[in-house]
Amino acid sequence: MNTIRRERRQGPQLLRGEMVPDSTHDQRLLDRRGPADWLHMDPWRVLRIQAEFVEGFGSLAELPPSVTVFGSARTKPDSPDYELGVRLGAALADAGYGVITGGGPGCMEAANKGAMEAGGISVGLGIELPHEQSMNEYVNLGVEFRYFFVRKTMFVKYSCGFVTLPGGFGTLDELFEALTLVQTRKVTSFPVILMGSSFWGPMVDWIKSSLLGEGKISPQDVDLIRVTDDVDEAVRIIVEADRRREQEASLVGDAQ
Repeated sequence: MNTIRRERRQGPQLLRGEMVPDSTHDQRLLDRRGPADWLHMDPWRVLRIQAEFVEGFGSLAELPPSVTVFGSARTKPDSPDYELGVRLGAALADAGYGVITGGGPGCMEAANKGAMEAGGISVGLGIELPHEQSMNEYVNLGVEFRYFFVRKTMFVKYSCGFVTLPGGFGTLDELFEALTLVQTRKVTSFPVILMGSSFWGPMVDWIKSSLLGEGKISPQDVDLIRVTDDVDEAVRIIVEADRRREQEASLVGDAQ
């Protein structure tokens, strides 16, 4: 004797027997009762991640050419590094660039301050952290993110170069990710500048002696890093890279 098996089509799925749930997706969607564990499940996180990308792209799409400035959140307002950040932000704004930072205090605040006071566009891309870190007061366009990798995408997508002031683990993470993207040609004509030769010099020496010396990187990889103490030189490097990119794009267009 044949038994009737329960069967339900559920989107692209065909469910039979014990696999058929007791309620439909619509019923579960419209029923407000029950636990809220679904808010923390991976499928819902995917939608939140998607929403962050959409929000970021929508907020930043109309930015002018911009430069991302990284640096320590622990830098004090009366320190030389802070003053350097202010001068850098102002010089970038005067050259027609928007200034993007992580939106926090320290070196980030300094670059935002310089850009805003020079009449430029000052952007902060904040991140949710266990300890409170509010957007600094010198940001005139701020976007908050839950996920580091979404935020990092925005730093790269909407920048034509990185300038890195002295900083800690977070700054190093952002620096080496930028170098990896340039090294692997995921981004092109993308200058990476370290400001503060006394701070960065020992690290650059180690890169040359250990990484290059032991064959972990190629000689040309060392040239991806530019070190300077001169704000005007940093801006000039970015402007020259922009011009090369425009020339290359023009040549490609002519060839087509």
